[in-house]
Amino acid sequence: MRVVMYLLTLGLNHTTAPVAVRERVSFPGEGLREALADMRGSLRSLMPEGAILSTCNRTEIYCATEQPGEVPPALSGWLAHRQGLAAGQLDSHLYVLPNGQAVRHAFRVAAGLDSMVLGEPQILGQMKEAVRVAQDAGSLGTHLHQLFQRSFAVAKEVRSTTEIGAHSVSMAAAAVRLARRIFEDLRETRVLFVGAGEMIELCATHFAAQHPKAIVVANRTIERGEKLARQFNGSTLRLNELPDSLEKFDIVVSCTASALPIIGLGMVERATRARRRRPIFMVDLAVPRDIEPEVARLDDVFLYTVDDLGKVVQTGVENRRAAVAQAEAIIETRVDSFMQWMSARQAVPAIRQLHARGEALKQAELERARRLLARGDDPAAVLEALAQGLTSKFLHAPTSLLQRPGEDRDSLVRLIDQIFPGRD
Repeated sequence: MRVVMYLLTLGLNHTTAPVAVRERVSFPGEGLREALADMRGSLRSLMPEGAILSTCNRTEIYCATEQPGEVPPALSGWLAHRQGLAAGQLDSHLYVLPNGQAVRHAFRVAAGLDSMVLGEPQILGQMKEAVRVAQDAGSLGTHLHQLFQRSFAVAKEVRSTTEIGAHSVSMAAAAVRLARRIFEDLRETRVLFVGAGEMIELCATHFAAQHPKAIVVANRTIERGEKLARQFNGSTLRLNELPDSLEKFDIVVSCTASALPIIGLGMVERATRARRRRPIFMVDLAVPRDIEPEVARLDDVFLYTVDDLGKVVQTGVENRRAAVAQAEAIIETRVDSFMQWMSARQAVPAIRQLHARGEALKQAELERARRLLARGDDPAAVLEALAQGLTSKFLHAPTSLLQRPGEDRDSLVRLIDQIFPGRD
């Protein structure tokens, strides 16, 4: 039986949904594994292969399916229900990308062409982590495995042969640039980092280069916080100490995997009163957000979200247009190659069946030849009969087709010439 598989991607990102929507559908931390298990249990009959990529800027579901028309409504319904949203609430923000479009999108995401910060490298690590989670869950089949492995290869090729990342301005660099607008000399500031992940480490690297008065890391796991703090000669703070310590910091950068805000309006209000109108610069890089958005209304508080920083980093786009065109050309070539592989995959069952039939014919004729030899027949005559039997059986089907009335004989002759090419 010939099984035709299709690739499909459903998701939303920073271009189709604001942060307030993205944080409602993101799967931070262990939530990704739980969501993947739930999706696999609910929709396995529709999509034998599935993976979820969830970052600050996107939540996307990649799948391989035999029923492409039925998957999008089932997936969007599952996503809304899983995240406690009304049916259809996400529809205006979602995109559905079938087959070649899904492949192109995966390649562009891995290469950093679909990122808020063009050419940023973090997305590649996030995509690899999504693949590891899907692999562990047993939901990564042949088609998605091949898609992601080729995505990683394309990303490597784009980064090594173009200057797509040469002019990129990271979120961390943008945060430092904005902080300079508030504080004349960053060497006089005290900086608090909430979280200890890759993005916080990147931000800490940029701020440490400005030689602030103090660097402090607050993290749920104190050991991980201490490890990061040691890199920058900083100190640590327990998260439960945050309400009483916030007033000490001029700059607060937060990026955790918490499902709920960990810095509330009341906490910041108390800190600003204690600071006596000295400003606080706050950066919330988390999705869902770590800092309650109402904090932005407070006097002397300058709060920036991941979307706000994204607008700042777009200033270097002009310098990267040539690199983008080169990268897109590479991707188009690799998409064509992948789609040829997909097409070849569709023929695998038929090829296996053809080989099985050929093997059965061979075995039948060999068995007949062995019986003839065992009874003492002339070996030359047995070989002749073996060759004749195989030839007759292989030619029987095309001969019958050519003799049927109403058949397009010209097309059949051309096809037979391809199957049984003559000697030059």
